Amino acid sequence: MTNNPHKFFYKGADNDFVIFVDDPELYKKYKSGDTTIPLIDIVSVFKVFINRQGGADGILDEASKQDLNNNFKTSNVDEVIKIILDKGSDKHNSDLNDEDASRNDSIGARDTGN
Repeated sequence: MTNNPHKFFYKGADNDFVIFVDDPELYKKYKSGDTTIPLIDIVSVFKVFINRQGGADGILDEASKQDLNNNFKTSNVDEVIKIILDKGSDKHNSDLNDEDASRNDSIGARDTGN
């Protein structure tokens, strides 16, 4: 298991979708045909996220049932996660690198002139 989850990206017809996978080794077993592995053991959070701005990076919101139905023809989260695992692409470290993450964008109170 890695420290950071792997971000799996799926380019939908209308929007882009993301799920997070904790254990890439379990994913590889699943992808090679071992369907006995429960999805909950593969994914970090049992949710599908949507990026309305496009791409794998950016602000992610939880996808609504309507979003899922419009893009995947089903609102069943299990089925959508399977589709993303099968057809999505791994964007590991796409925007999850802790070393480059900002620690304090406001730089604290500093001299505000007050």
